[in-house]
This record gives sequence, structure tokens and C-alpha cells, in this order.
Amino acid sequence: MRTACSSHERACRMRQAAEARRPFGGADLWSRGFRPFFLAAGLWAAAAIAVWPPFFSGEITIPTAFPPLDWHVHEMIYGFGAAVIAGFLLTAVPNWTGRPPVAGRALVALAALWLAGRGAVFLSAKIGWLAALVVDCGFLLVLACVIGREVVAGRNRRNVKVAGLVLLLGLVNAVFHLEVALEGTAVVSGRAAVALLIFLILLIGGRVVPSFTHNWLAARGIAQRPVPFNRADGMVMALSGAALALWVALPHDRPTGALLLAAGGANLWRLSRWQGWRTGSDGLVLVLHIGFLLAAAGFLAAAAHAFAPGAIPVAFGIHVWAIGAIGTMTLAIMTRATLGHSGQALKASRATLASYMLVAVALALRLAMIFATGWTVPLMYLAASAWVAAFVVFAIGYGPYFFNRRG
Repeated sequence: MRTACSSHERACRMRQAAEARRPFGGADLWSRGFRPFFLAAGLWAAAAIAVWPPFFSGEITIPTAFPPLDWHVHEMIYGFGAAVIAGFLLTAVPNWTGRPPVAGRALVALAALWLAGRGAVFLSAKIGWLAALVVDCGFLLVLACVIGREVVAGRNRRNVKVAGLVLLLGLVNAVFHLEVALEGTAVVSGRAAVALLIFLILLIGGRVVPSFTHNWLAARGIAQRPVPFNRADGMVMALSGAALALWVALPHDRPTGALLLAAGGANLWRLSRWQGWRTGSDGLVLVLHIGFLLAAAGFLAAAAHAFAPGAIPVAFGIHVWAIGAIGTMTLAIMTRATLGHSGQALKASRATLASYMLVAVALALRLAMIFATGWTVPLMYLAASAWVAAFVVFAIGYGPYFFNRRG
């Protein structure tokens, strides 16, 4: 009986693998999740930040029920960030499960749901906050169900937790809408959303960074290899989750600072085992290490605020995480995944390296804005311009790969 069951399981997996390799017959844009969602992420990252400074300074108005700062936070997380998450997971899950990728009409429907959310939030002052909540929150909830169905059907239950994190992010989005409607601003749920994205970077980045580095070192015959994810990494993840949860609740308290400091140091230790200093000649690999480094640094920056709230604003840690870690890691993942799944050489072009550098410039200018209070407005415009330029370069350079399938 056991042999028969094993034979049946092997036959099912072989059939799934054959289906996953079957060519998609529709339009190239809808053949894999990374194509529409990475394109949408790049365009929205540029468009939303281009609008942000004049909206914040009152030069233009937007028919949204959100205050300017909350609209900015929401659209960077649930517009840009959610699109990157969708593109990555919809492309990675078939590799995890051996099942065919979500494509065609199902992918069109998901993209339409994401786009409807952007329109609902933008027009929420006209359609009402409750209607905006329902439309906007639907995307991540549906995405979580799709990812959950795929990993369960593919018997890849170890990644059910990823679907759970997407679901939790969707629930926090609902709380974000409620907090704005009831309290006038989404301070707590805004921090919670940032914390969830950082936790996803620590979880997924903690697997892909050493994995890609291992492959790169192996291809060059370098004996030293990254330490793979093990129990120690799990302990650091637990510590990081506790620190992030306490930061969401009590960002200004010294006990929070102590836990954040410990989590930042622990993640720096994780990173030190991955041989990143050997990858300096390959921008696609090195930038992954830099993105993870900035995630660890965000803990230290947030701890600095908790220990000295009068001298260091809470925005210091938030922007090290939001622009530095999230901006760098998402751009790193989008460029690498697009090249790899489009049949291109895994090599960073000058334009790709320029996009990475522009995000670093945006981070430096935004942090300078926190402390150079006399230059707030010009530094805000300069930081926004650098960010917009980074994602315009990405959209122009990588746009052809989304519409022309080779891989």
C-alpha cells in the first residue's frame, strides 16, 4: 500500500511538473506574475512619489479621504509594496510547488483588483471610506487565498506561513482604513504595515540572499559558502518579530530600544555568515546583501530613537527601513527575477546599477531632511526626484522584458 501511494505521489508530481513547463499561449504580459506586477510596481513607485511633495505641501489636492502623510504611507506599502509581493510570490510559488503558474484571466483579474484598489483609495473622499476599504483590501486577501491554495495543493506546507503573512498584511490594511476613519490618522497600523514588510524581507531575504550567493560562489569555484537557514536563523527571526511587535506598540520606550538593538545586532550576525564581501564584482548579488544590511540597520536606527526620542525622530528608523531596506530589496528582487525569468543574462547593466544608486541617494537626502530642518522642502523634492528617477530607469530598462517573453 505504501509503495502504491508513493508511486501515485510521484506520478502526480511528474504531471504537475509537466503542466508547469507547458508554454502559455496567451499574451506575454499575462504569462507570469512578475510581468504585470513588477511593471505596475515600478510605475506606481514613480507616480505616487512624483505626486507626494506637491500634495504634502498643499500645491495640489487629491480626492482621497486620507491625510497626505497617510496616503503616502498607504500607497508605498499597499500600492507599491503589495505589487512587488504579488509579482514575487506568483513567480516563486510554481518553483516551490511544481504547479503551473497563475496566468491568463486569473492573473488579469488579480491585476485589475490591485488597480481598483489604487483608484478606490485615490477617490475615497468621493466614494466613501467604507467602499474604499472593501475594494482596496480585497486584493491582498484574494492573493493570500491564491498563494495558500497553491502551496497546499503543491504539498509545500512549509510556505503556508508566507500566505499567512500576506493575509495578515491585508487585515492590517483594513485596520489602516478604519484607523484613518475613526482617529484621523493611521499611526499604529502604519507602523504595523512597515513592520510586516520588514519581517517578510528578513524571512524571504534570509533564504534567497544566501541561496543566490551560494550559486554565485559555486559558479566561480570559491570554496567558502554562506551558512544556510538553520535553527539559529529561526531564533533571530523570533527575536526580530518580538522587537517589531513591541516597536509597533511602544516605539518611544527604552525596553523597545533594547530589543530593537538586540534584533539589529542579531541580523547583522546573520548577514555576516553569507560571504557578501566576496560578491563585490556582481551588482545583482551585492545589492541583495545591501538591502538586508539596511533592514538590520533599521532596527538600530529605530533603537536610537527609543533611547533618545528628543534628538532622533521616529522617522529616522522608519525611512531607513522604508526607503533603504524595502526600496533596495524590492528593486533588487525585481531586477534579478525579471532577468532570470526572461531568459536574460544575470548581469547588472549600467542602468540597473544607476537605479540602485538613485535609491541610495533618495535615502541619504530623506535622512538629511530629518535633521536639516531649514532645508525640509528642497530636500523632500530632491529625495522624491531621486526615487522617481530610480523607478523610471527600472520601468524603461525592464519594460521590454515584460511584454516580450523569452524565458
